[in-house]
Amino acid sequence: MGQLICAFKEQEQHMQDGMEHSSAPAEVGDPAGSRVEHFRYDDAIVRMFLLAMFAWAIVAFLVGLYVALQLPFPSLSFGLEWLTFGRLRPLHTNAAIFAFAGNAIFAGIYYSTQRLCRARMFSDVLGRLHFWGWQLIIVSAALTLPLGITQSKEYAELEWPIDIAIAVVWVGFFGVNFFGTLARRRERHMYVALWFYIATIVTVAILHVFNNLVVPAGLFKSYPIYAGVQDAFMQWWYGHNAVAFFLTTPFLGLMYYFLPKAAEKPVFSYRLSIVHFWSLVFIYIWAGPHHLHYSPTPDWASTLGMLFSIMLWMPSWGGMINGLLTLRGAWNKVSNDPVLKFFVVGVTFYGMSTFEGPLLSVKAVNALSHYTDWTIAHVHSGALGWNGCLAFGMMYWLLPRLFQTRLWSQKAANAHFWLATVGILLYILPIYVAGITQGLMWRALSEQGQLSYPTFLETTNAILPMYHMRVLGGMLFLLGALIGGYNYFKTWQSRPRTYEEPIQSAPRLSGAYDGDPVAPAPPYDNVADVAKTLSVWSTLWWHRRWERLPLRFTVWVIIAVVVASLFEIIPTFLIRSNVPTISTVKPYTPLELIGRDIYVAEGCYNCHSQMIRPIVAETLRYGEYSKPGEFVYDHPFQWGSRRIGPDLAREGGKQSSAWHVVHFRNPGDLSPGSIMPVYGWLEKKKLDFESIPLRMKAQMALGVPYTEQQRAMAVADARAQARRIAQQVVDQKAAASVAELEDKQVIALIAYLQRLGTDLFVKPSAPATQPATQPANGAER
Repeated sequence: MGQLICAFKEQEQHMQDGMEHSSAPAEVGDPAGSRVEHFRYDDAIVRMFLLAMFAWAIVAFLVGLYVALQLPFPSLSFGLEWLTFGRLRPLHTNAAIFAFAGNAIFAGIYYSTQRLCRARMFSDVLGRLHFWGWQLIIVSAALTLPLGITQSKEYAELEWPIDIAIAVVWVGFFGVNFFGTLARRRERHMYVALWFYIATIVTVAILHVFNNLVVPAGLFKSYPIYAGVQDAFMQWWYGHNAVAFFLTTPFLGLMYYFLPKAAEKPVFSYRLSIVHFWSLVFIYIWAGPHHLHYSPTPDWASTLGMLFSIMLWMPSWGGMINGLLTLRGAWNKVSNDPVLKFFVVGVTFYGMSTFEGPLLSVKAVNALSHYTDWTIAHVHSGALGWNGCLAFGMMYWLLPRLFQTRLWSQKAANAHFWLATVGILLYILPIYVAGITQGLMWRALSEQGQLSYPTFLETTNAILPMYHMRVLGGMLFLLGALIGGYNYFKTWQSRPRTYEEPIQSAPRLSGAYDGDPVAPAPPYDNVADVAKTLSVWSTLWWHRRWERLPLRFTVWVIIAVVVASLFEIIPTFLIRSNVPTISTVKPYTPLELIGRDIYVAEGCYNCHSQMIRPIVAETLRYGEYSKPGEFVYDHPFQWGSRRIGPDLAREGGKQSSAWHVVHFRNPGDLSPGSIMPVYGWLEKKKLDFESIPLRMKAQMALGVPYTEQQRAMAVADARAQARRIAQQVVDQKAAASVAELEDKQVIALIAYLQRLGTDLFVKPSAPATQPATQPANGAER
């Protein structure tokens, strides 16, 4: 890494933007500093990533279809713990984002960067380490998530050993390889696609590291250093910007490269691309808190997120306009070229999604849409419409070039396009209807001010037809992808026995350069000097110089991201000390603590929220709205982002322990029409009592006020509380004996559920101004 930085510094000091690649033959007699160098592009790595992209796409779509089927047909989990919706939904999202979209990004970047830099990638070895390292990470996710090994933070579910691997592969292999190629490029100015790649690499690294700071409690368990309000704030700083800098900026870079190539037209506006890039990079990072409207986070923070989200609409549409207008004079090609069809639909969906995102950030709209399937429709219109269509369009453009043959079938590619387009629409439109239906039914009040639909299952039953329709849409999209896979295979089959690897030639960049643009004269004379300076600056003449100085360009990207982030991150650390103290809120008992970890492992947050907003309909349905001081010991927070089932923030004491046991055995017995899967194994799997002291030690490292004595007594206290709950279940005729239940996971989970939301109503044993410093010591709640 140090050598790479030194290479950049030398490059800028001497204006020497290209260096001879180690694999290039010796120079052919040109004057020093401008000799012609010869090299070959590494397309093998592009083929590897493109194949991985398609293979993981099928996996992501299959898992997505399976979990979509589980909503109307919960019995499809077959009573198996690793096949439940709660465990497989994170697998689907990770496969779609990091496996499918991630490999598409890498394939496009490795192909385009070499051409834009006129240089082979910095290191073939780093490229292979990047490829195999990334696939190993995806396989690790596919193994751990169904096993319930998760951090339960959306888009960041993977546990700490995998997070470390991600950082190594992303920064150490991918980042070094990319920036090393920039340092050795033979094209002086960086094209706009490279700007977006730079922003992607540095920003994703920052987001990933700071959101995944944890204290391990074993090889497969950790707790984030943030808690409650602070953890929610950090998660959605990461969560929203993971969408921004993993699913938006790199795909915009791919759009700026592949769309003009396919259309055989230059980008519509160079100046618009500059404005688009810098405004997007600076504004996007502020928008995350709009996910936390009406929650215990400070109102100023979510309002700020809303304002920046609304502003984000303008630069986002700047990119859409630049993409679509690049097709001026080439629209006649769209009707016949499946590549351009995919690109046009993809860019259009980008425009739709980036209009809808700011709309959903508006508080009045968010009050209706949040926790509903409207958000799910929005996410899929972006992921399938924008990312999916752009990735498949890029694939069809690359296939004949990478395999040096003709695409096997244009008709099959067109069939893929139409099935994908119709499938997307058939998927998202019913879910839009379902989401709006949910929101309206949840908040509907009678003339007497009571809930019009007091039973949550009334909403569930109302939207089941929409769940069936979206399954059909998903099937069509998957069918289109399978046709695309057959086209891929047949094109690969017709490849030549040996690929040609043409020798490329380009002069090494000279050490001296005097082609920088000169600042234009101010267009007006009779104005203030500040106005003159601003008018000259707004011509963007200075940007051309930045484009040949990659280190300086990268530093400014980092500054733009970090400055915006600090305005959010610094208050998160202040929030922790400013959260109003609630004296009756105390740490979880040892049994409740491990019960909460089981709740996390089962992915309950994927269906249930733990956040009652100060909205009349919600307080009538669930009880007193949530307070920031209730979550000070929650590592991680469990507020959720969707309600397939009712909110659980005030679940404690609502039902008997025996009710919960029967409910886990078969939810439909107590709640006819429930779409919750059965959790019968919770009564069979033994509880790992011996791991509780280690879990408490990690919590103590995070500031949770357990004592060493309490940790020493944790196992005994947990067993005693488990025995009492088991006795209650037996007394209530839900089990035959205490012995068959007292050491099972279901008892710990019930202990946690019976605790939820009850601390707020406990009679204080000390003045309210004094913070509680002692945890509960095994007492049942």
